[in-house]
Amino acid sequence: MRTVLLPFYDDDVSQHAFGLATQLVRQTNGYLEGLFVMRRPEILDGDTDVLPESYFTQLAEECRRVANRARARFDASAANQGLALGLVSASGGPTAAWREIEGMEDQVVGSHGRLFDLIVVGRNFGHPWLNWRVMVESALFESGRPVMLTPETPSATIGENVVIAWNSSTETVRTIAFSMPLLARARCVTVLSVEGWGVPGPDGKELAVYLARAGVHATARTVDRDGRSPAETILDECAGSRADLLIKGAYTQSRLRQLIFGGATRHIIAHAQLPVVLAN
Repeated sequence: MRTVLLPFYDDDVSQHAFGLATQLVRQTNGYLEGLFVMRRPEILDGDTDVLPESYFTQLAEECRRVANRARARFDASAANQGLALGLVSASGGPTAAWREIEGMEDQVVGSHGRLFDLIVVGRNFGHPWLNWRVMVESALFESGRPVMLTPETPSATIGENVVIAWNSSTETVRTIAFSMPLLARARCVTVLSVEGWGVPGPDGKELAVYLARAGVHATARTVDRDGRSPAETILDECAGSRADLLIKGAYTQSRLRQLIFGGATRHIIAHAQLPVVLAN
């Protein structure tokens, strides 16, 4: 994955996500872009008559201060990780650059993300200035690109021991296709199926055979829920096998149904303690 977009903020979660994103771009001497959305105030009818001009000035000034702090940390992270700042490195190695776009996060991240191979979002980053969940959903539904959700705490490795949450869905198939560069480098890949969870289609063993044809050594495993939800079962299996990456299709059920009744994707986004690649 040569080009990675990383929404960034001045906090430790963003810095941890930067470290994982750096591991990815180093593999291809690729490009990592830090993104800060310069928030545009939402103006409703009549607001301009009620709110003083100073309100908009103060908001713009505060946004500028927050963006400057984030950029300073981003530049420092790039220096610590040995990434050259700029679009192109004189040595041909991986590079990083900073980008600011005016707008609303739920529009900018999905739109700008279409220009990248992967969008990395740190779980719980940007509090209280940003809404990381909005960014994840914008990236999933608007970019057409895969999203990697990273944990709040640092992860020493990524993509060495991979679990694929297999439910036979088209969303999972697309996520696997996006993730083939990661799977090709993995030392261990487990195709995990959960009893009673999924849609009609090829089983885990058939997926493992497909992956073998693509040069990925994978083993298939089916587990019982034992009273757990599918998402709890998947995360428990990842923890038990010490996986450092989970690959899962996002929102196999409708997004509205998951928001109302819950679902595997929603639970994993909220609780995963390892990097997760998601796509629709």
